[in-house]
Amino acid sequence: METEKEERLQRSRVLSDQMLSWVRGRGRILIVVHDNPDPDCLASALALRHLFIMKLGEDPVIAFSGMIARSENLTMAKKLQIPLTPLGIIELSDFKVICMLDTQPGTGNNSLPANVKVDLVIDHHPLKEKTKSCTWVDVRDNYGVTATILYEYLLAQDLTISSKLATAIFYAIKSDTQDLGREANQPDREAYLHLFPLASKSLLYQITNPPQPIEYFSTIRNTLDKAVIYDTVMVAAMGKVAFPELVAEMADFMLRLDEIETVLAMGLYGKEMVLSIRTSSPLVNAGETIKDLVKGYGTAGGHALMAGGKIDNLSDSPDALQEMENILTGRFLNKTGCSAARGKLIKTTNGE
Repeated sequence: METEKEERLQRSRVLSDQMLSWVRGRGRILIVVHDNPDPDCLASALALRHLFIMKLGEDPVIAFSGMIARSENLTMAKKLQIPLTPLGIIELSDFKVICMLDTQPGTGNNSLPANVKVDLVIDHHPLKEKTKSCTWVDVRDNYGVTATILYEYLLAQDLTISSKLATAIFYAIKSDTQDLGREANQPDREAYLHLFPLASKSLLYQITNPPQPIEYFSTIRNTLDKAVIYDTVMVAAMGKVAFPELVAEMADFMLRLDEIETVLAMGLYGKEMVLSIRTSSPLVNAGETIKDLVKGYGTAGGHALMAGGKIDNLSDSPDALQEMENILTGRFLNKTGCSAARGKLIKTTNGE
């Protein structure tokens, strides 16, 4: 085990040395994370920023698109003082190094213009063909979170990890892997256990127990009302949602129902249909399933147990929304082999 850990750290040392050598002296650095950033990309960006400041004396700009609306993520960004700048107000030509974290070029979940060259990619999702043309790439799809890769960079470069940075990376691992119970591997477990004593327990409590807006509770009610069970899977066509992150949050929430192994949640935000799949079944690959669902309509990606996708420019008319929900539900049931409807989760008073 120690030999394996030493080999991983040696790999991270070599890679981070090469990356720092390539970036050094090139000019201003931009770090781009995926739209509606989650704890993993927030922590990863904070870690990479720390690495560049300490090793190169360069303070990069961290850019995001969409919004940070989920209360836990918003509290994390505020309490850990993560400096974020909307991508839309950035003059991209001012930057000589473009970094992309927890996402890759052309995946559809980041808003960097397609004609902008990405120099550096660090991610834990499967390698995309377009990423291969980037100058410097470290993609490890056997890691549960991207933040673990950046954590190993910091260790390999002998950098001190402050309490706030430790809290960020620890929470990223905790959140994405559900306390090491989902998609976590040995590097994630080691990082989690090492960072726990360093993390601020007060900040962790505030992040994991934030005040929730009324939309959160309304969404729970709406999702429960609309959820339909088919054999061991559930489909929650949520209709319009107050913010995109609610779709993944409800998918996580509904997977806790007894005898349910796979959940498809979908919601309309503006003209964008947001999808999320969560599964506990070894027979269902969430990442491959969601790609089949959106084929010909949108973009998607993910891992075996969790995945997300979206369909852009969807009309918000009731008929268009209903038609797309029917198409996605049909494809989902066909893919999972479930067809026997057990009915709605919540029965109405008239017995429907």
